[in-house]
Amino acid sequence: MKVVILCGGLGTRLREETEYRPKPMVPIGGQPILWHIMKTYAHHGFKDFVLCLGYKGEVIKDYFRNYLWNRSDVTMKLGRNPQITYHNTHDEEDWTVTLLETGLATQTGGRLKRAMQHIGEEDVLFTYGDGVCDSDIGASVRFHYETGAEVTITAVHPGGRFGELEMDGTKVSAFQEKPSQDNSFINGGFMVLSKAVGARLSGDDCTFEREPLQAVAESGGLRAFKHHGYWQCMDTYREFEILNKLWDSGKAPWKCW
Repeated sequence: MKVVILCGGLGTRLREETEYRPKPMVPIGGQPILWHIMKTYAHHGFKDFVLCLGYKGEVIKDYFRNYLWNRSDVTMKLGRNPQITYHNTHDEEDWTVTLLETGLATQTGGRLKRAMQHIGEEDVLFTYGDGVCDSDIGASVRFHYETGAEVTITAVHPGGRFGELEMDGTKVSAFQEKPSQDNSFINGGFMVLSKAVGARLSGDDCTFEREPLQAVAESGGLRAFKHHGYWQCMDTYREFEILNKLWDSGKAPWKCW
């Protein structure tokens, strides 16, 4: 099962860090938050990634193109036939990363639709490139198939300002863009999508969290995998500081690898 990660947004609320790089490349402990997200998926056995690029996508391309170079000691033989010997290995050598240009202004559903050409007939894991979580990804996949869901989202308990889920048990009956109370569940990403979702996506202006996700909820196919553990997005500089302080303390709750 492939993992599609949205990496194309402008990150305007984190302008202090995103002026010169895309938000998924903003670092936690010296590595991009995108790397932390991918390490979480890889820990649970999902190592085939499709990254939906947009704003400053070339920074993400450069990061992965130079991944081995930047993480290794090297010996270089100069001259007309140069040779490079890498002296290190790393835990990410079995990852597959597809870097997909999906447009600067494309919305979330449009980016996912463009990624579908690299998915084929498989179901897919889908998340945002700006949040970390200690949820059990494998358990959410099993839950998805056990409930027969079309879409399973990981429901989390942050503060307000995010879209609220109305639920009856684990069945999501409605998806509201604005929350009504701070202790409500919200969509934390880390979703499992059945291949049928592709038919609900229109063009580049399609926002996944609006018509497609609301339509799935109305049809009874949206389920919530409730996660009561740690989840944190990085939308603001304050959240950037919180995540880095946790990492520096050696007690980052999302670190499972």
